[in-house]
Amino acid sequence: MLVLGDGNPDLVLRGDFDPVFGQAERLVDHDLVLGGSGAIAACAAARLGVVTAFVGVVGDDPLGRFTIDAIAERGVDTSGCRVDPTRPTGITVILSRDGDRAILTSAGTIADLRGADVPPDALASARHVHVSSYFLQQGLRGDLPDLFEGVRARGGTVSLDPNWDPTEAWDGGLLDLLALVDVFLPNGAEARAIARTDDLEDASRVLAARGPTVAVKDGANGGLVAEGDAVIRVGAAAVETVDSIGAGDAFDAGFFVGRLNALPIERCLALAVACGTLSTRGRGAVAAQPTMDEALALGGTP
Repeated sequence: MLVLGDGNPDLVLRGDFDPVFGQAERLVDHDLVLGGSGAIAACAAARLGVVTAFVGVVGDDPLGRFTIDAIAERGVDTSGCRVDPTRPTGITVILSRDGDRAILTSAGTIADLRGADVPPDALASARHVHVSSYFLQQGLRGDLPDLFEGVRARGGTVSLDPNWDPTEAWDGGLLDLLALVDVFLPNGAEARAIARTDDLEDASRVLAARGPTVAVKDGANGGLVAEGDAVIRVGAAAVETVDSIGAGDAFDAGFFVGRLNALPIERCLALAVACGTLSTRGRGAVAAQPTMDEALALGGTP
């Protein structure tokens, strides 16, 4: 499978603190780890045993080299990534405390991926193409209709994770694009915002009416999937949570890997919830991503 989208470092700052302007200093703990929804999802798919390639753009700088090395170390093919010597690699700073987080991103090369960057042979050979962070992929957005039509014409499938919209406009062509998407993977807040309704099940049905299967990440509640008017829920098992960063991307990988293995829809959702849940056992987004055996043991087969 092929993942297109964002790959960058996450600088995670942890502690019980509020940033205070006026040059007030606070002491925090920190991790520098792999970030970017696309990179994390690619690593999660590879961990589940799927041959996976990732295509994104990084700068020719220490952050870019860190990103590519970290993805490759997880068994993902990064040969299609573009290194731009004129642009800085993007970076995200995450302020993490009390089970919640604030996210600050300097986009850099994150928004620079274009359809022309995707190697034609990788695209032609992919059974499934996943695109991450729709709202951040400003350079790729306009190319997605043609790209998705080509994948589906060859018999492949497509999934899309919108991630958060920094402008909070919640469209940018996304609603029209859903007709060309097989699986749409928002979290609960994103689904409500895009569908413009406060009820999560209603939001999932509104989005599913556009064409795709809609699989929604619902945090500690697990997840739900909508196909047409039908909505199925699967709850999350209890595990000792260390860090929820990247759990949604692990959920994504579990769902589309289930689809690649032709599992029934409820089993795809159960596998996705298990993958997202287990990924919270370690610090950072990729350290605790589960194997297929681990996910199935937790409850990936309802």
